[in-house]
Amino acid sequence: MLLEGKKALIFGVANEKSIAYGIAQQFKEQGARLAFSYVNEAIQKRVEPISEELGGEFTFQCDVSSDEDVAKSAETVKEQWGDVDILVHSVAFANREDLKKRYIETSRDGFHLALDVSAYSLVSLCNAYEPLLKPGSSVMAMTYLGASKVITNYNVMGVAKAALEASVRYLSSDMGSSGVRVNAVSAGPIKTLASSGISGFKSIFAHIEEKAPLCKNVTTQDVGKTAVYLASDLSSGVTGEVHFVDCGYNIMGI
Repeated sequence: MLLEGKKALIFGVANEKSIAYGIAQQFKEQGARLAFSYVNEAIQKRVEPISEELGGEFTFQCDVSSDEDVAKSAETVKEQWGDVDILVHSVAFANREDLKKRYIETSRDGFHLALDVSAYSLVSLCNAYEPLLKPGSSVMAMTYLGASKVITNYNVMGVAKAALEASVRYLSSDMGSSGVRVNAVSAGPIKTLASSGISGFKSIFAHIEEKAPLCKNVTTQDVGKTAVYLASDLSSGVTGEVHFVDCGYNIMGI
């Protein structure tokens, strides 16, 4: 198994349709040890049954918008495991109203919120967990094509994902001397709780199925398999990259 005995932290599972859930499933199949974060009590009630289902060793509270929470979570993980091999960042949020108006109308508070939760949180987690990440460890974040192309109604989230991808590059430079790799996975649209907040998502989903080279949409399992590659020694020479898993849609022009 490619991840036998490796310790993987999963940030961002909301339910069984989450991309993070698909990643955790594939990690489990490859022998990884799992632990899951939750942001509050409401999400804890969803995450703990998932952790139990997938054989997670523990769950822990972490609101990534709080420096105190992030620091406490690192202390908890250190007490439980001592060190970490894999960190999965599958966290993003924007106010729903900022995904309905024109981007030019984005509120200042909405911009701050989206960039904080969706992009800065990766920086914060890497800073807090750097002492726990062993040489050869892998950090990965989930991004989307809207970081580099205009996607209808993606708006401030696209800007946040662009910041996330830039952060992946800078973090890979910072952490590379310690043998830690940092990459992003750009998944095609998937019917998740997060995507339900994007107006017109159903039409985007149908468009991808029609226009992508593979003539289909990706699944959380597809993304999970790529995450296994990035988490394993098979990608030992890969860092600072944005790896597309979108059935080839990103290559298409007119």
